[in-house]
Amino acid sequence: MFTGAMVALITPFQDGEIDFETLDEIIEFQLNNGIDGIVPVGTTGESPTLSHEEHKEIIERVVKTVNGQVPVIAGAGSNSTAEAIELTAFAKKIGADATLQVGPYYNKPTQEGFYQHFKAIAEEVDLPVVLYNIPGRCGAGMTPDTIARLSELENIVAIKEATGSLDQASEIAILCDITIISGDDSLTLPLASVGGKGVISVAANIVPADVKAMTDLILENDLISARQWHNKLFNLCKNMLTLATNPIPIKAAMAMLNMASEELRLPMMPLEENKRAILKQTLKDYGLLN
Repeated sequence: MFTGAMVALITPFQDGEIDFETLDEIIEFQLNNGIDGIVPVGTTGESPTLSHEEHKEIIERVVKTVNGQVPVIAGAGSNSTAEAIELTAFAKKIGADATLQVGPYYNKPTQEGFYQHFKAIAEEVDLPVVLYNIPGRCGAGMTPDTIARLSELENIVAIKEATGSLDQASEIAILCDITIISGDDSLTLPLASVGGKGVISVAANIVPADVKAMTDLILENDLISARQWHNKLFNLCKNMLTLATNPIPIKAAMAMLNMASEELRLPMMPLEENKRAILKQTLKDYGLLN
């Protein structure tokens, strides 16, 4: 169920408030382009700067607008286990299909702490859980052994791997049969070679049909044809994550394409002027701008 091309949705802002009208338009764009799943209020959705009320409002709006057409995997993670359970319970209540659970950040838990945190969420709320392993953002990450232990819990169905390590993904695939999803656009195809089944994609905010074309081929085990899409997408995907911290570049790109405002919330700042020319040229090279 949680495979293929899934978009890590931005949160559009206008004058400091959530721009729900634009959010609806972005969701319709995704659905019209065949996206396989929608993931609101994750890292790309600037969840750390949303109030709890805003967080819940966005999940509810996305679920309502999607209206069952594709799975909605609601970001509901926290470095507080009780808070993650609360957000997950809300996601279930309003009809989300699953929840994305980032590793507890700043706390730097032990491996047993990771296990007990996610176990508590999975057992408290009967909703599928996609684990999110991104030590670069969190300060600590899960080992393959911990992920394998967690995969034995009924509600834990997938792992969004954003460690950048194919060795890590290989070990996970050897130890258990949890669904492995790429958390890095540029590694979607390499990860597929060791068992990955898709991506939660930043680039899909602007090129969902192309990301889906690649993941469809991956799911058909046609990695040679998928490589053509990988090569086309590579520079675009790489620049979305290397020009500045996500979601700064993707929001700048969406503004250039008249899809959404570039507005971010502090401490995130707009893309620096000297990097705008690189981003603009990247969009031109891809064929998105004249």
